[in-house]
Amino acid sequence: MKAAASPWGDALPVKGAAVPDPVFGPSFSMLRPVRGGNAFEETIEHILQTIKLGIFAPAEKLPPERELAEQLGVSRATLRDALGELQSAGYLEVQRGRYGGTYVSTDTVQRKPDHGPLDPAEVEDVLLFRSIIEPAAAGLAAKADLSAAARRHLQVCLSEVGAATAAGYRPRDSRFHIAIAEMCGSSSLVSAVAETRARLNDLLDRIPLLGTNLEHANEQHTEIAEAILRGDAPAAERATMEHLEGTASLLRGFLA
Repeated sequence: MKAAASPWGDALPVKGAAVPDPVFGPSFSMLRPVRGGNAFEETIEHILQTIKLGIFAPAEKLPPERELAEQLGVSRATLRDALGELQSAGYLEVQRGRYGGTYVSTDTVQRKPDHGPLDPAEVEDVLLFRSIIEPAAAGLAAKADLSAAARRHLQVCLSEVGAATAAGYRPRDSRFHIAIAEMCGSSSLVSAVAETRARLNDLLDRIPLLGTNLEHANEQHTEIAEAILRGDAPAAERATMEHLEGTASLLRGFLA
């Protein structure tokens, strides 16, 4: 099998069963039907998770109301109530006119850091689970028969985290890692990675952003993406594990 000269080219060798060619993005990865009898509260939770994880970035437009309600499995009245509350809280903006719609606010809603007691066992639980599912996801992505759309999606997410400012880095970082799970074609895996990342971000909010670490992380992101796109599963898993171990070391050091 011939190898392509560029890690981003469509001619790169890939292996394994073909993955369907969905429309990559928020509706594919995160917006799933709510569960239980608390439709309003769960709708708020689902939309906030997409915002906090960077699935919907600042100034990005949400899907049309009808589509969003269908994806979440709620009535349009429930969705309107949820969107209205999120607008009042500063997470969303409504724009009128030709390009009107509901957009993520460009003014980031700042969360107060939680410096309360932290259970060391909880930290280790998050890090252990992440060390299992994310390398596995990278390996599966490398084995998948990725479409041109999938390759572009991963490249875009890599470019965005590489260009992110310190203030916007963690959402873009989350988006990149979730994108790897998207390459596998499993919505359950996407949800597991996203939920784990949400727990991880709660821990990362307790420690400072280190410029040197971000540069190193971006180099590792590139290594992971290139391994996936050339179909090298062992290299993708190995690079991912090294990347996760670096984050784990920082958390253990700062939170000990």
